[in-house]
Amino acid sequence: MKLVIQGKNIEITAAIREYVNQKIEKAVNHFQNITTEVDVNLSVARNPRINSKQTAEVTIYANGTVIRAQESSEDLYASIDLVADKIHRQLRKYKEKLQYNKTHVQPKTGVIVEAAPVAEDLIGDRTPELPDAVVRMKYFAMPPMTIEEALEQLQLVDHDFYMFRNAKTDEINVIYERNHGGYGVIQPRNANGHTNHKNGKTSQSMELAAGN
Repeated sequence: MKLVIQGKNIEITAAIREYVNQKIEKAVNHFQNITTEVDVNLSVARNPRINSKQTAEVTIYANGTVIRAQESSEDLYASIDLVADKIHRQLRKYKEKLQYNKTHVQPKTGVIVEAAPVAEDLIGDRTPELPDAVVRMKYFAMPPMTIEEALEQLQLVDHDFYMFRNAKTDEINVIYERNHGGYGVIQPRNANGHTNHKNGKTSQSMELAAGN
C-alpha cells in the first residue's frame, strides 16, 4: 500500500508523519487487499475567523473506487484521529457492499453498457492551463453509471455533490445532497426545455430518498 503525505501551510515533521502513519495504517489494516494508494493532505487555514482550521483529508483508491474523508478541528492531531475513524467506517461499508454484491448477484435490466478501457494519460499531449479565476483543475475518468451507483459514489467521496456520466443518456449529470434531506439530480436540457436524450423526453428534476 502506497501512503503519500502532503501539507499546506504546515511543515510535515517527523512526529506528524509518524502519527499519520500509525493512525492511517491502523484504519486501513483490514482493508489492504482492496487498497492501492492512500493520499493524506494536512492543512492549516490562515484565516483567523476560522475556528476549526486544522484539517486532515484522506483519499483512498480502492479497486478503481475513490473513498474520501475530511475532518477539521482546532488541533491537528485530533483532526487526524477523526478522519482516521471516518475513513475506517467508509472502508468497512464499502467492503461489506462488495461482499454483498458477490453473494447477491442479480440480473441487470435495461441497456448494457460496455466497459471501455481508461487511458492512463487523460491529458495526452495537452498542456494544462488554468484561467486566472480558476484555482484548481482536475482530470479524471468518467465511466457510465446509473443514478443509484452515482449516489453510492457520492457517499464514499464525502462531498456535497458528485458529477457522473448517466449510463442511460450518456450525458453528464450531477447528483447532490439537498439541504433539507434526500438527494437531487441535475440533468442538462437545451433551450426548448428538452434534453438531448435519444428518446426525446423532457428533463425533470429528480429526488432520491436518503438511504436509497
